[in-house]
Amino acid sequence: MNFALLLFILLVISGVMWVLDVLWLKKQRLAAAAAALADFDARHAARAGDAAVAAERDRLQDRLTRRPWYLEYTASFFPVILVVFVLRSFFFEPFRIPSGSMIPTLQIGDLILVNKYQYGVRLPVIHTKILDLGTPQRGDVMVFRFPHNPTQDYIKRVVGLPGDRVEYINRRLIINGEPVPLQRIERYYDEGRVQYYDQFIEKLGAVEHRIILNDGPGVPVVPAYQHTHPHACTYGSEGVSCVVPPGHYFVMGDNRDNSEDSRFWGFVPEGNIVGRAFFIWMNFGNISRIGSFH
Repeated sequence: MNFALLLFILLVISGVMWVLDVLWLKKQRLAAAAAALADFDARHAARAGDAAVAAERDRLQDRLTRRPWYLEYTASFFPVILVVFVLRSFFFEPFRIPSGSMIPTLQIGDLILVNKYQYGVRLPVIHTKILDLGTPQRGDVMVFRFPHNPTQDYIKRVVGLPGDRVEYINRRLIINGEPVPLQRIERYYDEGRVQYYDQFIEKLGAVEHRIILNDGPGVPVVPAYQHTHPHACTYGSEGVSCVVPPGHYFVMGDNRDNSEDSRFWGFVPEGNIVGRAFFIWMNFGNISRIGSFH
């Protein structure tokens, strides 16, 4: 069971109990407490000013008006769960980077925020878009549900839009016949792997970002066992050429030789989009990484 569905179930349960408490159960408790307190006052009328009697009455009132345990663990949490559910479903959702496919932009262990509404407002759990506010652009870092296993979230960079011809030939990216601008910079050192990589600044649309490549010829680009649109791509010894189908996107990792992406398994359907990643809010191994990224 994914977290969004679990949160929705908790919201429904706590919400039902909260409504029952507000409309019925609380009134019953207060009525029963009023009757018990009236009986108490009648039995202790002669000692009405006694401090001990007053303290005992307060304890009785607190016990009779207090929510029972099953409401404390359901209805009491409803406002908090509601706020979390709304924020997470329609505004911002946190994710943790589990792999190195987006190095150097994102590191393993980065805790990021994803804008859930930039590409349109979607109903939680069923993911149906109800309000169209925008579409992914080339260069965006996008979180999506993996087409071949929608319970698994992936994060990659948007490279190709619907209708684009995307080619990755001899480790160079070409979009609609135009090579993507690439500028070599200093080599990148990956402390985790204790390895150097060739590093470049790539420009996709208006976005400049860094990519890294392994030394040598790189990883051969071949179709995976599962491919969303095998007839939309042509594979050869030099790489792959694809025409992005309508309503789909071509995505790649910035760690080009260590990323399973559209070159291998196909395209991301519009319905699988989660949102645009834009901010690192924590990395417990390196707090200097906190901030926005491209």
